[in-house]
Amino acid sequence: MPQPIGFQCKNHGACVTDTLAGAEARCADEGLRLTPVRRRALEILLKEHRALGAYDLLAHLARDGLGHQPPVAYRALDFLVKAGFAHKIEALNAYIACAHPGADHAPAFLICRGCHAVAEADTAPAKGRLGDAARAAGFTIERTVVEAEGLCPDCQPDHA
Repeated sequence: MPQPIGFQCKNHGACVTDTLAGAEARCADEGLRLTPVRRRALEILLKEHRALGAYDLLAHLARDGLGHQPPVAYRALDFLVKAGFAHKIEALNAYIACAHPGADHAPAFLICRGCHAVAEADTAPAKGRLGDAARAAGFTIERTVVEAEGLCPDCQPDHA
């Protein structure tokens, strides 16, 4: 299972550059339109490494001259989520860049209640206790949202 991504990034610049290049290539291959607003929204989410609300994103976009009305941010976020480039963090009503864009995965989100950083970990919801309970009930899992709140390594009291 891949390591969680989000609390630490060894080469943040390469992370942002590589992910943007991958998004551009995937959009070109699949006939998706990565408009300047959508691209900048993804870049902002990648650079922040924490969950951002739509209005937080809108403030960044407005500073860049890319719009100041809420639909600008919501449309960009909707595209990014549908394309698999971002995830919505339900507990925070906020968004993060996907750590595994283009990969078929079932992420779990580790949310730091101290600094609001979010790490994405890959899970297998059809396995384990949830999968067992679903099978016992004759239920087929199609989508899960797993979000855990706690403290990241930097916010833990013994991390001095």
